[in-house]
Amino acid sequence: MDAVGTGVLAGCAVWSLVTAAVHDGRPEGVLLAVLALAAGYAAGRILGALLPVAAPCAGSLAGLALAVALPRLGPGPEAVAPSGHAGATAAVLALSAGAACCAAWTTPVASLRLALWVLAGSAVVAGALLGSTAAVVTCCAVLLCSLVAGRVARRGPALAGLAVVAALATGLIWAVAGNALPGGLADAVRDRLTSERVGLWRDALGMARRASGFGVGPGRFGELSETAARSTPSDGRPHSAPLQLAAEQGVVGVALLAAVFCWVLFALWRAPRPTPVVLSAGAALTALAVLAAAGNALGFTTVTVGAGLLAGLATARPLAEAPPSVPARATGAPSRGECDLRGGRPAS
Repeated sequence: MDAVGTGVLAGCAVWSLVTAAVHDGRPEGVLLAVLALAAGYAAGRILGALLPVAAPCAGSLAGLALAVALPRLGPGPEAVAPSGHAGATAAVLALSAGAACCAAWTTPVASLRLALWVLAGSAVVAGALLGSTAAVVTCCAVLLCSLVAGRVARRGPALAGLAVVAALATGLIWAVAGNALPGGLADAVRDRLTSERVGLWRDALGMARRASGFGVGPGRFGELSETAARSTPSDGRPHSAPLQLAAEQGVVGVALLAAVFCWVLFALWRAPRPTPVVLSAGAALTALAVLAAAGNALGFTTVTVGAGLLAGLATARPLAEAPPSVPARATGAPSRGECDLRGGRPAS
């Protein structure tokens, strides 16, 4: 993990401890998410270097198996909460589709590439069988973006576009919470998302406005939310990662969450992997960001580990592509970029 990523994740952990100390909060959830993301990223970098095709393929299969065999992804009252486990299931399937697309763009074997595209498409089928509209939509979006990525020459503008998509989704959720949408559109969104979830968002935004500096403290949203108190049972979360951090950790918490996402996109931009691989992973992680803005996807350790794993796989340098350990000039040949001082041109 590079210095920028280490600094950002360390900032997330330290700020959660600071806000917890100010308001007697419970930072364990944030610390666990940071640890899961860091561990997944480190494992992805290692496995991506050793097994650039097999590792993402195995990760995709594991995600599909987990979503089908354990659709709730864990016990708890979230099963009957406003967003249920649908967001987490959709996130796991989107990450699985992204991993399969990365493997497909990495392998040079045509038959294996076709099989991996089928594996990526099976995430859509799994989402349909599980009855998750969010999974079908996000997996289709990841597949479409991955196919288009094969014709993209420059990854920078494409990654910037993914950042804009995530920002627009967050802005839309914020507008719904602030009752800033026109009447007809607001009613349509409320009917689709349920009024209870919108009520949770509004409670979170109200807390963020009243305590914009340090928030109300990690893990304390459920104690202070009237909507959560009326929900039985309730998991005590607003089911929106940006709004939860705004309510519990203030403006700095939201800024740190945005910094984590921007760091991941920056790491993808600098990655030595081919552009289609990078953009496939970026599309899957952007789908996760959209799901996390409107649901509780990041509340599941499985999702945060999977996100870190995919980011690590897409930014790893395979050992077969690593530069030789012995410099070229040690053998008497000029190194790459070494100039002919007499002619000012690279030596051939």
